Amino acid sequence: MRPLPEVPSAAAPVDGEQVEVEQAEAALVEHYPRLVRLGYLVLPPSLGRNRRVLTAHSLAQRSLPLGRRTAFAAGDGIPLPRRTAFAAGDGIPLPRRPVGSTGVDPGYALIRQRVLRTALQAGLPLRRPAWPRRAQLPPPLPLVWGLRLIPHSGGADELALDQALSALSGAARAAHVLRGLEGLADGEVRRVLAAAGVADPQAALMEADTVTAPYALLSSTEFDPCSLQARPPDLLRRRRHAKAALAAVAALLVCGALLGLPGNGWGRDQTSAPLYARNPAAEQALKPAALRRVAPAFWQRSPRTDFTAWPTRGDRTDDARLLRRALAVWARPGTAVRSSTTPGTPVGPPMGSPQLLYAGEVGTASVVLFYDGLRIVRYAEARNADPAQGAALDFARVDSADATSADALIVSRGPRAVRYLTAPWVRKVSVRNLLAPARAARALHRDRNGVTDALPSPATATRCRSWPAVEMHAGTSTRLLTDLGELAPARLTSGSPSAPHDVSGRAERESWARTACLLTAVRSRGVRSVNSWPYARQWLPEGNGYAQWLCTRAETWRGTGSRVLAQFQASSAPPAAGGVVSPGAVAARAEDSPACGVRDPRVLAGVLWKSRGGRWYVLAAGSEEFASLTTSGGVGGRAQGHLLAVPAQAGDRAQLSGLLANGSRVGALR
Repeated sequence: MRPLPEVPSAAAPVDGEQVEVEQAEAALVEHYPRLVRLGYLVLPPSLGRNRRVLTAHSLAQRSLPLGRRTAFAAGDGIPLPRRTAFAAGDGIPLPRRPVGSTGVDPGYALIRQRVLRTALQAGLPLRRPAWPRRAQLPPPLPLVWGLRLIPHSGGADELALDQALSALSGAARAAHVLRGLEGLADGEVRRVLAAAGVADPQAALMEADTVTAPYALLSSTEFDPCSLQARPPDLLRRRRHAKAALAAVAALLVCGALLGLPGNGWGRDQTSAPLYARNPAAEQALKPAALRRVAPAFWQRSPRTDFTAWPTRGDRTDDARLLRRALAVWARPGTAVRSSTTPGTPVGPPMGSPQLLYAGEVGTASVVLFYDGLRIVRYAEARNADPAQGAALDFARVDSADATSADALIVSRGPRAVRYLTAPWVRKVSVRNLLAPARAARALHRDRNGVTDALPSPATATRCRSWPAVEMHAGTSTRLLTDLGELAPARLTSGSPSAPHDVSGRAERESWARTACLLTAVRSRGVRSVNSWPYARQWLPEGNGYAQWLCTRAETWRGTGSRVLAQFQASSAPPAAGGVVSPGAVAARAEDSPACGVRDPRVLAGVLWKSRGGRWYVLAAGSEEFASLTTSGGVGGRAQGHLLAVPAQAGDRAQLSGLLANGSRVGALR
């Protein structure tokens, strides 16, 4: 419908007219229902009916000015409402005119203007950079818990009007309410909107023209926030929130109690140590000056020949900044730190002041090596200490190390090569390709700190075409070591489980030549040593030469996780001079088994083998403890002694067992 015609104010206002707080309060009390209805209608319907009710009451109650007197220009677009919108029996009394010459109730005009301004502010969207205004936040008062207060429902006309108002902007809703509820002409509406902070009152009036519902609907109980009905809230949601709040309060109380404990302990007696961050011993361990350093010649008189006798070496052992960064990353590694750990190795901070083994530049990195009695810890960063390139932190368990297992450490690892840091008692280092037993070993250069030249690493090779191993010459011993992808290289030995010895002689090197490629099965497993034991030698049927049976056992630093492989190495054509031999075949394998070890130095395994003539046989061999061997299932046979050869067919499957000299029966390795 068309808006009311524009009619000037009944009396000319007086600019600068003063309004007493008592006068404004009297107007608020007298016209409280109308002011709350005004705020309710202007507030955005998206707030929900319950929050609109509480916010409308809060805006009306906060509309009183703060001071005793407030300057209020009555002519700034706040004239007396006219009695053109509603009849006297509509139940919403118009503001009374005060006794005075202006004919305008300044108290009511002031309160209405403040309610309108804050209602428009409450409808503004919240923006991230800006601080929210008070009207945009949920009202602290009035406060209702456990109930939802909503006006009484109206009819279809009221619902249509509510939907039409929700489609308008806040200024347009205010213009419609001022026209219909207050009975103001368009000129007076423009002045009121301008005084309330609306940028374009004329556009608001034009947008309000789109509402065609009668103004009388504004007086319906649908829009009366003073006549309410109570409904329960979402009870299930409230129950969930109550449980979450109770849990949060309980957690807060527990944390507060722990933080508020007296002294440094947990109980009355205070016998426990302080928290780690305040523990003097832990803080001392992170100081470079507290690192344990060993003199260069100490190893010659040391009662122990292990990592404790290693001297402190490197050209940056006095670089406090590098050492402090290494200790800090060890204690608190960040997200930019690339870390690796051998199985069973704890990764916590240092247990007291660690021993400094090495600090220096290796290749393109700065490297620091620590030893804390249980672990070797390697820290590496870029030479220029660029944080953008991150850092590397590696842990390896080396407890119970001795002279045979403390000859070298991996000080630097690249994509394809490694460098070793050798023990001070190592007088010479050479390199040998395990796959070429006939080739002579070549010398490997070391610098004055014991760091070798770069050497290809078999741990990162994708194909087994060569297997570089290093020979450590110390005193009269020559120990063979290989890189298996960890800080501590693994020692390679030969011989029976009760008396393993260093690899020596051509026969043992040829045996390892056909075993080396099988070491890929124990990469990065925390391996301390690998022993290859030729436990049987068997002549093959049809004059096909002989075969050697070997049991290869990998022991770990942590004790568990050992690997056992039974090999069948049939005789083959000898390699050319300096050539590479073919690997053996795995007949059986087991994990965490005592077989081939000191506790159980016996083994039994078998294979299905094809002769040069095309015939198939089941071949089996056990260690010397076996008195007889038996095969059953798809192939039946029995043999006295610890060797067996039974004719078979392609694809046959047999079950193998053996009888020990003491009469007990033992199955094959699996």
